[in-house]
Amino acid sequence: MPARVYLSSPHLGSEEQKFVQEAFQTNWVAPLGPNVDAFEKELAARVQMPHAAALSSGTAALHLGLLLLGVKPGDEVIVSSLTFSASANPVTYVGATPVFVDSQASTWNLDPARLEEALADVKRRGKRVGAVVSVDLYGQCADNEAIERICAAHDVPLLEDAAEALGATWKGRPAGSFGRCAAFSFNGNKIITTSGGGLLVSQDKALIERARFLSTQARDPAPHYEHSTIGFNYRLSNVLAGIGRGQLRVLDQRIAARRSHRAFYEQALGELDGIGFMPLSPHGEWNGWLTVITVDPARFGASREDIRLALEKENIESRPVWKPMHLQPVFKGCRVFGGAVAERAFELGLCLPSGSNLSEVDRDRTVSIIRALARR
Repeated sequence: MPARVYLSSPHLGSEEQKFVQEAFQTNWVAPLGPNVDAFEKELAARVQMPHAAALSSGTAALHLGLLLLGVKPGDEVIVSSLTFSASANPVTYVGATPVFVDSQASTWNLDPARLEEALADVKRRGKRVGAVVSVDLYGQCADNEAIERICAAHDVPLLEDAAEALGATWKGRPAGSFGRCAAFSFNGNKIITTSGGGLLVSQDKALIERARFLSTQARDPAPHYEHSTIGFNYRLSNVLAGIGRGQLRVLDQRIAARRSHRAFYEQALGELDGIGFMPLSPHGEWNGWLTVITVDPARFGASREDIRLALEKENIESRPVWKPMHLQPVFKGCRVFGGAVAERAFELGLCLPSGSNLSEVDRDRTVSIIRALARR
């Protein structure tokens, strides 16, 4: 059996070792330290936001973001339905209820028109909208400019979930620069990684300072351990932040490599009847995180699940598009606006191996297996 081909594996270089070794040599192996401070500054500069708090995960960033935006028990929070569950789970952590909104066909991201419907419905029912969580899916920004405008008109704070979109832009603005605050993830499969980690960014200095306070167990200023607020153990390790600093230095190379995979897949598979690709908007720059194909089984002669199983048989990982949140058992009964676009993407969509360290040989193998399934 050939070696496993992963969907999106970590891609480390030499820079990471330098910063990690420095942490060991200076004994900064406990949480916080020079690498954390520097990583916050460097990442914030990259996304053109003045303030950042490095955290243990993207989920932690979303949780703190909701708390800091004032979301309360009993509130409703509007969330993109086509996303990973980490976008919606933190809504429940703060005692609020998610309301799911369908995608635009042009980006697979939160549909501004459906967002307007959801906001109007919540108002009619006399509920309070605590926040809107807009997700930048598979490395492509949502129409955050329009979403930001709608949120402002309704006096509702926007939290941008940019976990998958570091390095992407929308109309020239970087992913993570929209809304009151934005969350990033550096999980092992992301475009850059800290093994596990996340970041919360904002224009609001006080918001990020409060995030740092809450993420270090909300310890009050005192010579002893004094706590007047419930806090969390959410800060990023200084060692892992060193990995992130090294990764950030090669972000543009990682983006270029991943974009090249889609170009290859389009050339190799694009002429096959029934094969399409996740749409890319001309208004933004995609970061290439994952290449997603769509498979019309009636035209292609096999389903996306047939393709997935054929690849798995050859030890190649692929993955269906996120199952929409409004179809998840855990969110049964939550309100949803639309849903057909997200459901169709899940039905037909398959993520192909897209890592920046994916070899040409493994890419060729992936394509040959898919082509072999095409209707003759």
